[in-house]
Amino acid sequence: MAARILHRLRHALAGEGGREEPAGGGGEAEDCPESSELEDDTEGLSTRLSGTLSFTSHEDEEEEEEGDGASEELEECQSPRPGGSLLTRQLQELWRRSRGSLAPQRLLFEVTSASVVSERSSKYVLYTIYLIRSGQFDKAPATIARRYSDFEQLNRRLRCRFSCNMASVAFPRKRLRRNFTAETIAKRSRAFEQFLSHLHSIDEIRRSPEFLEFFFLPDLQAAQRLTCTGMYREALATWANAYRLQDRLGVCSSGRFLLTLAGLAVCHQELDQLSEAHGCCEQALQLLEAQGSHPLLGPFLQAHVHLAWKVGKDKRRSEARLQDLREAGLPLQQQPSLKECLIKEPLE
Repeated sequence: MAARILHRLRHALAGEGGREEPAGGGGEAEDCPESSELEDDTEGLSTRLSGTLSFTSHEDEEEEEEGDGASEELEECQSPRPGGSLLTRQLQELWRRSRGSLAPQRLLFEVTSASVVSERSSKYVLYTIYLIRSGQFDKAPATIARRYSDFEQLNRRLRCRFSCNMASVAFPRKRLRRNFTAETIAKRSRAFEQFLSHLHSIDEIRRSPEFLEFFFLPDLQAAQRLTCTGMYREALATWANAYRLQDRLGVCSSGRFLLTLAGLAVCHQELDQLSEAHGCCEQALQLLEAQGSHPLLGPFLQAHVHLAWKVGKDKRRSEARLQDLREAGLPLQQQPSLKECLIKEPLE
């Protein structure tokens, strides 16, 4: 319907431009290109762009991108004729309704690459996904690398726990053949982006451990192993990515996040990056400010006092808090160090 209205509007403008400037009438009509988003099915448009599963070709995506500029061009295509103005207003109203029906996405999921991995007994596609905050520029991206079976396990776990919420969530089915063709990989890449976006749009699922740990638990486990084996530089990069993932997902006050800060502090200290280690301890202590007791409070305070002395920063507040813990009966001499806490923490 909207496409027909736009077609009539273009002809009206072309005819009118022809009377005023016969040589240039056709050029003005091109200023109002047809957009694939200006369809009568505005509900379908909302569904397609708000995270439900759909397979689109590169041509479809290019048309959708061109649609972003259509509203501004339509604003300029005003006709002095009453009929032309009415058609323009109808199109503008349709555009506003369709745009207003879209759920705002605060976090975007983008598959940036997919590679075929061949191992001794298996062959699979590994998808690299960036987590991007909408409207912001991230200097260092938060990334994950997952295969189809990882997504399938997440889908299965969520359907067991959130059967009602998951009823409207589509998931790409398994294929027995042609799993490694460029077409299949491209379609699945798009499908996984929209699958994650749809899950993230549901409050109960977005906050669930199943959804959150799909992103950062593998990095925490890998970083812990690297730290235990003394590979601090490699561990630091993995802890840092886990930090960014939790930051993007909005879980910067959880126990996992405190453990991540502990990992960063330990690796920075082992690499003689004392200012960075001190900053991690300060951030952790700010999060622990309101907590009277926490397994990591004593270790963080002791590490902060030591690092503050090393870098010449004020340590009096941490010393006062340690004194309060002693007076409360906490045996600080028996407290494990931050590194010992990190190594002993079970991550399952």
